[in-house]
Amino acid sequence: MKQFLLLLHEDIEKMENLSPKEMEELANAHMTWAEKLAESGHLISGDGLQQKGVLISGKNSVVKDGPYLESKEIIGGYYLLQAQNLETIVELAKECPCHNWGGTTEIRQIMDMEDYEQSNC
Repeated sequence: MKQFLLLLHEDIEKMENLSPKEMEELANAHMTWAEKLAESGHLISGDGLQQKGVLISGKNSVVKDGPYLESKEIIGGYYLLQAQNLETIVELAKECPCHNWGGTTEIRQIMDMEDYEQSNC
C-alpha cells in the first residue's frame, strides 16, 4: 500500500470566527470521519496542529515565528492515510469535514525507496 499525507488548509479568519458550538461540531465531524477511515483500513494517524509555528530558512538557518501576517491560511492539521492508489485517496479526501468550514485539502504521496530510485534514474 502507498501512503499519502492529507494536509488540511484552513482560513484563519473563518476558524477564529467559529462559535464554540461550531468548533465542537467541527471536532466531532473530524472524529467521526477518522473513525470511518480507521474502520476502512485507510487511517494511519492524524492530528490537529497548533496555529503558531517556527520557520527555519536559508544557509544560516534563520528562525522566524509564525504564522505570518501575509498569510491568511494555515495548515490546521493532517491525516496520514494509506491506499492502493491516489484515486482512492482523492475520493476519501472529498469527504473531509474541513471542506464544510471553508477549508481545502492537499494530498501528497509519501516517497518510498522505489520512488526515490526511479526519480534518480
